[in-house]
Parts: sequence; C-alpha cells; structure tokens
Amino acid sequence: MQPLAERMRPRSLDDYVGQEHLVGPDAVLRRMIDSGRLSSFILWGPPGTGKTTLAQIIATKMELPFSSLSAVTTGVKEVREVIDRARSNPLFRTKGSPILFIDEIHRFNKAQQDSLLSAVERGDITLIGATTENPSFEVIRPLLSRMQVYVLNSLEKDDLLKLLDRAIKTDVILKQRTIELKETTAMLRFSGGDARKLLNILELTVGADSSDHVVITDEKVNEYLQHNPLAYDKDGEMHYDIISAFIKSIRGSDPDAALYWLARMVQAGEDPAFIARRLVISAAEDVGLANPNALLLANAAFDAVMKIGWPEGRIPLAEATVYLAASPKSNSAYLGINAALAKVGETGNLPVPLHLRNAPTSLMKELGYSEDYKYAHDFQGNFIDQQYLPGEIKDSRFWQPQDNQQENKIRERLDALWKKRR
Repeated sequence: MQPLAERMRPRSLDDYVGQEHLVGPDAVLRRMIDSGRLSSFILWGPPGTGKTTLAQIIATKMELPFSSLSAVTTGVKEVREVIDRARSNPLFRTKGSPILFIDEIHRFNKAQQDSLLSAVERGDITLIGATTENPSFEVIRPLLSRMQVYVLNSLEKDDLLKLLDRAIKTDVILKQRTIELKETTAMLRFSGGDARKLLNILELTVGADSSDHVVITDEKVNEYLQHNPLAYDKDGEMHYDIISAFIKSIRGSDPDAALYWLARMVQAGEDPAFIARRLVISAAEDVGLANPNALLLANAAFDAVMKIGWPEGRIPLAEATVYLAASPKSNSAYLGINAALAKVGETGNLPVPLHLRNAPTSLMKELGYSEDYKYAHDFQGNFIDQQYLPGEIKDSRFWQPQDNQQENKIRERLDALWKKRR
C-alpha cells in the first residue's frame, strides 16, 4: 500500500497547500498556467514543500505529456531519449511542448546539463527542474539563463495543520478510525515545515496505536520518534546559511543568537575544525584591533578543540563565541588590507625604494641599495620619520583607525609620531 504522503498528494491547485506567492490568485505560476504559455523554470526549496507535486499538477492542468527523471539515477542517454521522442512526435506540440521534470537537477554534472540546452532553447521540451540546493551554485550558467527560478518556502504552521486535518478526514485508511489531535507541537517541530515528513509522522503515530480512538499528544510523538534528526547538509545550502547566521550574530554582538546557531551546528555534527576556523577569521575581521585578545582566545579555542574533540569541544567553542560576540568591534584591519590590495591591483609592481632594500653585496651598495636608510632603534623613541612606501603612492593611507578605546590609543600614538601626516 502507498504511504500516506503519496496517498495525500494533491491532484489540483485547489488542493495544493502553501506557496501562495507562486500559485495563489494572480501569482506568477497561476498566471502562467491560466495563460497556457509555459516556460522552463526551476523550483528551488527545502524537501517536502511540493516541488514534484506542483510540476505534476501543471502538466495535468495544461494537458501536456509529462516525463519525470531523477538526476540520481539518470544519465545523458535517458535525457536524450526523452528529447528525441518530443522532437519526433509533432502531435506533442498541439497544446505546448512536453514537460520534462528532473528531480534533484543539481546532481546533474556539466555534461548532463549541457545535453538539455538545445532542447530548452528550441522549445522541444519545457524543462521543470527541482532542487534543494542553490541553483546559482549547482546549475550551469547557460542553462540557468534559459530558465526562471522560483523559490518554495517551508510550510507554515497553518499549512501543516491544514494538511493534518485533511489527512485525518479524507484519507481512505485514516478516516476509518477516530483520530484526535490533542497536541501538535511535537509533530510540527519534528516536521520542520516538510509536508512529507509531517504525514509520515502522523502515519507512524497512528500505526503505533492499536486503539479505535487515537489521541495524539506531544508525549506520544516524542516517544515514537525518539529524537529529531535536524535538517542539515554539511555540503549544501543549510551548511552555508547557518554558518552565515552564526558569524553575523557574532558581528552583531548578539551572544544568544550566536550560541543558538553554534548549537545547531554542534547538534547536526558539523566539523569542529570548520567552526573553529570561522571563529579565528571573525576574531580578526570583526573584532580586530578593538580587542586584540579576541584573536588569541579564538586560536586557543581552536587548539583546545583539536586536542579534546567532541563533545567537550563545544565548551571552548562556546566560550570563544560569547567572548567574540560580547567584544567591541572593528573591521579596520580588514578594510585596510582590502584597500592596500586594491592599490596594488591599480598600480602594479612598484619598485621598492632604494633605501629600503638590503645590500648584501658590494655591487648593491654601489647601486645605492640601503643608502640613507635610518635604523629606527638608533633614534629617540625608536622612531624616525622616513618614507616607507614607493614614491608614486607615498601619500596613500590604507589603515583608518575606528572609534574604540584600543584604536583611539593607537591613533594618538601614530599622530604623535607622524606629525606631518596628521
């Protein structure tokens, strides 16, 4: 027997739940379907948000031939067979080009994606791709330029509750029993906005209860599921989204948010070295000279994690996270090196001033290498005013101190030394 999620798959847009921004009244896909002019597009969204279902509904609604391939098991040969059938049968085009739906299109390599280009451009097929990964990273640019990308969102609470209610009342098997949704918090949490997962949880919970009157509670759901496998792909979009949120929370001086995103990574089994490296980068880039000790602590946390591993490694990572988030912030060093790099790119390989060059040979000395160089330690305060930049950019300034206690001290010292620059 089919699983509940398959039995409850919508057959029309009226039964389709969620994604109102795409299929609601006057939304972009609804207008495309109603007009009868369908162009190739990619559906990008998390699992269980209705990508495959939406493609099937569109094909049915527009009465177009529909072929479905999975990028996991399909090669160029199968793709070309579908395209050749479309080209050889002109009857297919009476109402529009046949639809080729490719699930997990991000798994196609470049050669496989290249095999689609001509057919899409000529209109031999209407390609609908589905992906959970960012298309701008996973789909080749020529193919992406020929398709629109529509983003599907995780289902909201009201959408999920609607699905539960519909399944209990209309499914051919579930409606034979009395099912009471006394509590739904655990089901919604475990589902994570995934309709398929939600219906699987409902089916599991009901199937585990042999009574005629099934009362679903959070306690029962927690008991049956044991734990919540977090949605986290260490090589995918979620990986980058969460580390981005983590670093931005530190930069924004919110230790609570930073700890939350750290916990998400720890719970999902992220590589501790990856987290530690990002903390070191954040210490230098975002805290910087406003609190130089941050870099020392981040490096110490990195070293500690490498020595002790999981699960205790979460503690020094948390210590560094809180310290960095609570520290004053400055990106002056980050901006300074970027400004210097930009100048190097603009001016090329400017010659090193002669007085700054070493002169290990007599010939070099004759050529003026190291001549007139003043050794700073020979002067009062270990400082002497001399030129250190190439002559063509001698007045350039790359590091600009920011307004914090540490850099104000640095500014005052440099102003006192370089009176002419001030």
